[in-house]
Amino acid sequence: MKKKTSLRGPSLLSVQSVVLAAAAWAVLALLFFLTFSVSAPGTERPEWYQKITYIMENMAFLGAGVLCFRNWRSSQIVSGGTVWLALGLGMFSYFIGNLLLAYWEVALGQEPEVSPGDLFFILTYIFLGWGMLRAVISRELNLTPLQWILLAIIAVGGVAIAIISATAPPDIAVLDTATELVPEVPAEAGTGAPTWVTFVEEQLAPIAAPLKWLYIIGDVILVVMASTLLLAFWGGRFSLSWRFIALAAFSFYIADIWFNYATNYIPDYQTGALPEVFWIFSGCLFAIGAALEYDLSTRRQTRRRRS
Repeated sequence: MKKKTSLRGPSLLSVQSVVLAAAAWAVLALLFFLTFSVSAPGTERPEWYQKITYIMENMAFLGAGVLCFRNWRSSQIVSGGTVWLALGLGMFSYFIGNLLLAYWEVALGQEPEVSPGDLFFILTYIFLGWGMLRAVISRELNLTPLQWILLAIIAVGGVAIAIISATAPPDIAVLDTATELVPEVPAEAGTGAPTWVTFVEEQLAPIAAPLKWLYIIGDVILVVMASTLLLAFWGGRFSLSWRFIALAAFSFYIADIWFNYATNYIPDYQTGALPEVFWIFSGCLFAIGAALEYDLSTRRQTRRRRS
């Protein structure tokens, strides 16, 4: 007699455990940001604050990546393994990119315009867009004319917001240009970053402008695909998980738009402001969506075997 497997037991990765853990992590992150993100005027946030924010982001996306890969490895997933392979690669790309950025900023004390982490962040957009597109295609999208119009409006609005947030206003742009023309004072010997770090930054510096446009394109893909997911998976038993995935993409978009706006419009902006908590929300929502999809798919297979 074969044993019947069930996710309703005390498994660490059961849907109840994942949802509770992700929700608790999101609430903890929100409380942390609300408590410590505001610093006194003229003072910088402590280094430990920046370290904890990186840890919270990375733990959320690492957990989401593990759950997405679990779905990919399962033959029972209704939406198909390729979808979750793409989403899992997106989660791990962000995780690796954030680790590299944390090392560059916290360990090395550098503030480069482009870091190796940016290359992995671009991969995040590619994999997430690919995974959500595969999910929509598998749904056989059949939208009404009104829904197509709504999607077009969201796309145009998303493009406009992304471009405005990522483009510095004329006065700040002129100031930045003038600053670049001022000759730099050579650093003292024996100080500053290691030679290999300087070399990497010099090699990556020429792609700063193309990367900015890639980020804009990535943000537009996220908001359009998230909107399409909501329209395609509206109603039905297997739609709940994809609503969470769509909300995760929207959260990622909000955090990205805020960061672009802040770095271009707020002088001497310090990372770690309250809206950046949406990156953590995004990882938690991806994790919940993956757990719900696994739970619904395995229950469906169990019911079939019983019948």
